[in-house]
Amino acid sequence: MVLAGVWTELTDLVLPAECAGCRAERLPLRQGVCPACADALRALRPAPVRPTPAPQGLPGCVALGSYQGVLRDSLLSYKERGRHGLARPLGRLLAEVVAEAVGERRPVLLVPVPATARAVRARHGDHLRRLARHSAARLRAAGWPVAVTHPLRAVPRPDSATLDSVGRAAAARDAFRLRAGRVGAVRRIAAGRLVVLLDDIVTTGVTLAAVTRRLESAGIPVYAAAVLAATVRRGRA
Repeated sequence: MVLAGVWTELTDLVLPAECAGCRAERLPLRQGVCPACADALRALRPAPVRPTPAPQGLPGCVALGSYQGVLRDSLLSYKERGRHGLARPLGRLLAEVVAEAVGERRPVLLVPVPATARAVRARHGDHLRRLARHSAARLRAAGWPVAVTHPLRAVPRPDSATLDSVGRAAAARDAFRLRAGRVGAVRRIAAGRLVVLLDDIVTTGVTLAAVTRRLESAGIPVYAAAVLAATVRRGRA
């Protein structure tokens, strides 16, 4: 991997005695997963992904792996089962994806896709903000000039899990707003940096395309998107 040692240096955390990846109990855990699941995550390699069909405005996208197996279960444990301690190892793995998307050590501005207020309440915090913080820390430790900004807010919208592709596109189209008074500051921060969007999962790509259009309409060009998982039905490029 570009940023070696994501798992090897990690120590055990005081977490529930259930592996976040395979949900087996009474196993030794490293950052919430058993050694076998840690090995499975460590073996993943970031690669380009592209939904079919790709929505207009979708930037180039790189994912750590397919949304299945240990990666899927670890993400579900983190997002839906309250395993917030997984933010650190998952964020560090997301840093690998950013490094692959950019290709060489260059100044980067990370922009996590914002969550709705409802999702933040349900998950006791913004899961992507946590991932972005740990991803940035990992990149900085490897010598990357990295900044993180949050120029957008998410407006209420239907749960994407209940929608088909047409419904997702309609919901995403007006799902984000620029934060008042932030555009000028973000433009200054973005100057000389590559803007990389962060998300946990890409399915149809409409969310990433909507965020890209909103930023670029404000004069903030997006270079790429980095995600942890791509849904299996959409496949790899």
